[in-house]
Amino acid sequence: MFNSVVAANRAAFAAFGVQQDEDAAAPPAERIEPNEDLPEWHVTISEDHPDNLGVGDRIEFTKTISDGDVKQFAAASGDTNPLHLDEEFAEKTRFRGRIAHGTLVGSLISAALARLPGLTIYLSQDLEFHNPVRIDDRLTAECEIVEDLGDDQYRLTTRVKSEEDIVIDGEAVVLIDDLPN
Repeated sequence: MFNSVVAANRAAFAAFGVQQDEDAAAPPAERIEPNEDLPEWHVTISEDHPDNLGVGDRIEFTKTISDGDVKQFAAASGDTNPLHLDEEFAEKTRFRGRIAHGTLVGSLISAALARLPGLTIYLSQDLEFHNPVRIDDRLTAECEIVEDLGDDQYRLTTRVKSEEDIVIDGEAVVLIDDLPN
């Protein structure tokens, strides 16, 4: 039923000559495809030779954490702590307002690593949480290869920043396989 209502609305807009940017209207979960970046994200990779990652190569992933992200994460994870979802409750806490889930914020590291050349597989991740993240904060996950462990495994430093403030600091070990044909 929902899809037919959406289709009817699109037809009505078209009949009146109103152009709609469907990508901007749809939530990220409905727009994303495998191996795709959305326009509101920013990705930077330092490697010069994609077939030969090494120590010093860096990847960054930048995204704004929205209210929708927090609500979708709560629904997907089951973490319905009112600190993340209830402004009135959260105002009475040490944070004086809602904050994003720490694991949601940490997932930006995974988003950065997913953009390394090849198929990146997490082996381990250590996280230290330093500062809260507010709704609508623009965050950057920074990952740098600091050690080649052999057998296509790498140790990386991982960090998430809000402007210059470090919100998460950590370390990861990943395995990078060749992409299947």
